[in-house]
Amino acid sequence: MAKNISAASVLDELHELRSFDGKISLARAFPYGIQHVLAMFVANLAPIAIVAAAAGLDAAQTSMVIQAAMVIAGIGTFIQLFPVWRVGSRLPIVMGVSFTFVTVLCTIAAQYGYGAAVGAIIAGGVCEGVLGLFAKYWRRFITPIVSAVVVTSIGFSLLSVGAESFGGGSGAEDFGSWENLLLGTISLVACLAFQGLAKGSLKQLAVLFGLVVGYVVALFMGKVDFSGFQNLSILSLPSIMPFAPEFHAGPIISMVLLYLVSAAETIGDTAALTSIGFNRQPTEREFQGAIAADGFVSALSGVFGCTPLTSFAQNIGLIAMTKVVNRKAIACGAGVMLLAGLVPAVSALFASLPDAVLGGCTIMMFGSIILSGFQMIASAGFSQRNITIAALSLAIGVGFTQVSDIFVHFPALLQSVFVGNSVALVFLVALVLSLVLPHDKTVEGPLVVEPAPEEGAPKEGVPEEQPPSGGAK
Repeated sequence: MAKNISAASVLDELHELRSFDGKISLARAFPYGIQHVLAMFVANLAPIAIVAAAAGLDAAQTSMVIQAAMVIAGIGTFIQLFPVWRVGSRLPIVMGVSFTFVTVLCTIAAQYGYGAAVGAIIAGGVCEGVLGLFAKYWRRFITPIVSAVVVTSIGFSLLSVGAESFGGGSGAEDFGSWENLLLGTISLVACLAFQGLAKGSLKQLAVLFGLVVGYVVALFMGKVDFSGFQNLSILSLPSIMPFAPEFHAGPIISMVLLYLVSAAETIGDTAALTSIGFNRQPTEREFQGAIAADGFVSALSGVFGCTPLTSFAQNIGLIAMTKVVNRKAIACGAGVMLLAGLVPAVSALFASLPDAVLGGCTIMMFGSIILSGFQMIASAGFSQRNITIAALSLAIGVGFTQVSDIFVHFPALLQSVFVGNSVALVFLVALVLSLVLPHDKTVEGPLVVEPAPEEGAPKEGVPEEQPPSGGAK
């Protein structure tokens, strides 16, 4: 009898964990929340470190921005779980700093200064937030093949960023030295070894393991900069407007285009999450709330001097493995992110990480983004129309931006948008082709996820085993 009661209680607890509003204890929820933090921790902070290096920020400024990244990621996740008006999806979406914007922000920061990057982040975020509230009127135009080629181009654009970090960081005096190449190689090998030997959800921590191993080796080699640890307080609130925003038309247009790209990725992530976690399609309200949160939280991120946020596909993959969608469990993770952001030592530790170690770990992540794009292209289907869109948009977007002189006779505004910005050009070409090319007769139009009815749609349930889908962030 006792065994039957025990088995029933275990099943009840499992059902609560797999229900969004399930009632579970804080002690039971906390481990699952920590797991989500560990799955996204490195990917949340790595873009900041890369952009800060390109912008020439010192160790103290980099530490401050990294601190803000943790705080904003926690706030964004809370808003997705507990919507404010129509902003937020009321889904277990974990927010984090996006790699989508890294290449363009590095270019903007180098040409105009970090203040211009902050201004473009705020302006573009407000635009995406407003567009998100009206997503039902436009999201059908961003078809799966458009999202797929954009994700692929993001991966390609990040390869040079990863290579620069691997060599020691852009502008480093010892760039390409054997010490930097050795550090990058050791970190990369550590990531690969852990990923090959770890089991189950532990594989999510491969990059974190590589960073720890690389950091320890860098300590022995004397390559760690401890200047960011000077005069640290135990607790510290993030600074509001630490960088005065500047608003320039070219950077803002570039960022608005990339925010549309981010919105397209969020559409895919939201559909994947509801399919995996709740065995249903998203409602229109969930689509709108997820995209609006992406935009407005990113604008808030700019206010704190941080880069844009988005929904994290890594955490959707974790939900696919654990099937845990409980709001309290995800909220525990968001709370941990907030606390980590209030402790300056956490951000100072990451800011002290040598670029070569970061490059060794992130270059594998960037390669994974390319492969995610390939998988999305395959999922969209290899019709002649899709092949044309993918081939032409990648050829023009990636090819033309490698030869910047091709834009020499363009107006200065367009040059500021497209020179060196392959992602924006790929998105624009793919979107135009998707709108003007006739559909293949053998294919049923654009592959658009139709929302579930607003009333009567199931909100909870134990999902079936399904593979994760959507782009990598």
